[in-house]
Amino acid sequence: MSIEIKEVTSRKELKKFITFSLDLYKDNPYYVPGLIDEQLVTLSRDKNPAFEVCDAVLFLAYRGEEIVGRIAGIINYPSNQVWNEKNARFGFVDFIDDAEVVDSLFSAVENWAKGKGMEAIQGPLGFTDMDYEGMLIEGFDQLGTMAAIYNYPYYPEHMARMGYVKDQDWNEYKIYIPDEIPEKHLRIGEIVKQKYGLKIKKFKREREVYPYAHQIFETLNEAYTPLYGFAPLTPKQIDYYVNMYIPMIRLDLVTLIIREADDRVVGFGISLPNLSRALQKARGSFFPFGFIHLLKAYKCKPKVVDLYLAGVLPEYKNKGVNALLFNDLIPVYRKLGVEYAESNPELESNNAIQSQWDYFRREHHKTRRAFIKKI
Repeated sequence: MSIEIKEVTSRKELKKFITFSLDLYKDNPYYVPGLIDEQLVTLSRDKNPAFEVCDAVLFLAYRGEEIVGRIAGIINYPSNQVWNEKNARFGFVDFIDDAEVVDSLFSAVENWAKGKGMEAIQGPLGFTDMDYEGMLIEGFDQLGTMAAIYNYPYYPEHMARMGYVKDQDWNEYKIYIPDEIPEKHLRIGEIVKQKYGLKIKKFKREREVYPYAHQIFETLNEAYTPLYGFAPLTPKQIDYYVNMYIPMIRLDLVTLIIREADDRVVGFGISLPNLSRALQKARGSFFPFGFIHLLKAYKCKPKVVDLYLAGVLPEYKNKGVNALLFNDLIPVYRKLGVEYAESNPELESNNAIQSQWDYFRREHHKTRRAFIKKI
């Protein structure tokens, strides 16, 4: 039976688009679903301010009445302007192991991109760096995380078959928590605090975070500027992420580095208890019972934490500010009984982020890739 590609145009179809992966991976022990409601917001034009600066299209592949694949096409115009490119992105992609299905999906998104005047297509990428990015190419037997894509081994095989080539890779590590803070970090941390007039900022109540929330994302904007595919978040996007993510944080796992002279956020580290098993039990739904699994995992003493977001202002990079983050968080992790942290994706070309783990025992257990193809 031939493959039919349909554009998603209704909320009912959008929910089918989002939930397709739940069926595709229902028997896979490593796949971690995202929350359906959160993805509905991300992919809704009237709710996600990314649509003010991006164009997007969603396609579903059908064989008869059965959905057999999905793909999104995205054009991030600010990113193209920053990087002087005419690139489209593909993302939110899943498919059965069938060449006809895969070719039909990618033909649809490539033709859409060409119709918009684009010259290449890259991905998997989302609207921003806060969305899922990078296709897994190593580590298929490793449990996924809330922040990253899981996919079957046949995915990159189809990418190569269609002529897509490597654009960028991300590495992921298990970072084992040391028994004590490395002596070098302690020494560097004290020097940095004195030399640059910095201090560690912690919080006891959620409302205390909000005066710094926009600064966190403004620091992220500056810290991520040179990184692959990045475009600065707009003020509306920052508002969107503040409202989405600040209620999710766990205060003991948040550390800010503040410049004392003007109370400016110069660096931040945000981690969360690993919610992978809880998300599997919830199967993407907060209700009726998913919230029980998530709250239990969120409030527990976790064996694993996810390093969710971190950034340092460019003028403070390579000056030891990361040591201050480690000096605060390592004792917190030890007190909780954390065994290791999931780094989540780190660009292999970002030497500064890779080298910060040199003083820790680590295991490189996953690699993911962004592909590119001229169209």
